[in-house]
Amino acid sequence: MNTTVKFGLVIAVVVGTLGWVAASGVNEDTASYYKTISEIEKMDASAKTKRLRVGGDIEKGSIKRDGKQVSFVLVEEKRKMNVRYDGNEPLPDTFRDGAQALVDGRIEPDGTFHAAKISAKCASKYEAKPGGNYKKENSINERAS
Repeated sequence: MNTTVKFGLVIAVVVGTLGWVAASGVNEDTASYYKTISEIEKMDASAKTKRLRVGGDIEKGSIKRDGKQVSFVLVEEKRKMNVRYDGNEPLPDTFRDGAQALVDGRIEPDGTFHAAKISAKCASKYEAKPGGNYKKENSINERAS
């Protein structure tokens, strides 16, 4: 075999392997679809068996801890969804009443969302103070003056 044929075979094997890895990595178990609570309420039973991601605010006073299991209520406008989490990963530091949360998991037959992962952020934590302007203190230019 000459060098060009060998090089072509190596390229074909590499491209074929990458294509196989990409195709096998995207399957029903790894794909998750972002839905709102109102969209989930409108879904039929077969669609609810898929892995989903749902976002909303954590209802004040709804967080209940029982050992490793945590249950809470997500709120989107006036719609609510019960969520149960018993994963191995620790909850984010920003997981508290009123925080925005994104849960990833499946809906159980009783309508409770069983979360495998939880992401949370505190909406007010990163906002600028009302009427405040950003002031750069002790900048390099000020120190050099």
